[in-house]
Amino acid sequence: MEPSHKIRVCVAGATGWAASELSKGIAATTDLELVAAVARKTAGKNLNTVLGFTSEKNIPIFSTLEEALQIPCDVLIDYTAPEIARHHILTALHKGVAVVVGTSGLSDADYDEIGRLATEKRRPVLAVGNFAISVVLLNKFAEMASQYMPHWEIIDYASDTKVDAPSGSALELANRLSKQQAVITIPTEAVQGEKATRGANIGGTQVHAVRLPGYVISLETIFGMESEKLILKHEAGDSAKPYVKGALLAIRKVNSFTGLKRGLDQVMDF
Repeated sequence: MEPSHKIRVCVAGATGWAASELSKGIAATTDLELVAAVARKTAGKNLNTVLGFTSEKNIPIFSTLEEALQIPCDVLIDYTAPEIARHHILTALHKGVAVVVGTSGLSDADYDEIGRLATEKRRPVLAVGNFAISVVLLNKFAEMASQYMPHWEIIDYASDTKVDAPSGSALELANRLSKQQAVITIPTEAVQGEKATRGANIGGTQVHAVRLPGYVISLETIFGMESEKLILKHEAGDSAKPYVKGALLAIRKVNSFTGLKRGLDQVMDF
């Protein structure tokens, strides 16, 4: 039996690599309804036709979110670019729409602004650096390890075409680990040679970004103590399917709170 009210969803960046797979995932559910999409290059077309859905339902594609939100929806999920996503999130909040953020590259300053508006409007924003369940677990395990192993660094791997560095996954992890503050034996300013090779200090964690062909997204946290180390690593394959399950969970859970939350585990039961 279908629910009496489906959660109406708008996807921004709907024809992209991850969002197109998610759009197909939404269409296959019984409790979610994809009502509109934003994708500038295919604006004016039917998302069903563009992505090859089996459904005959018309899902209109718009060039702007303002146009798309003329169709009533409950949740916006954004898979665009940082500067576009920031505008989309603020626009959706002003319209009273809950937001799930799948876009990486937004800064802490961006999230400060978003958090203030979400609180003011009493609407939810769930920002997720990576929807893969393995990344959620990596974050959780890394937070646990940081309480007992005070030295750690993050290595962020992605393809050579990824323009933002570090990735949203690495930023989210660094943000979580900042609660403990890593011990850095030799501060960057005391390093002899090329200081930049020590990476960027983000919230007290040294983060290194590798961009090479052959990678999709990988995330590694290395914890070190005298005579021992712990390595936690997530490796993504070429398919976007692992991200769909987490994104669907985020859409279903986002209206369970108000304000800003960062991380899928914030709406999961552990």
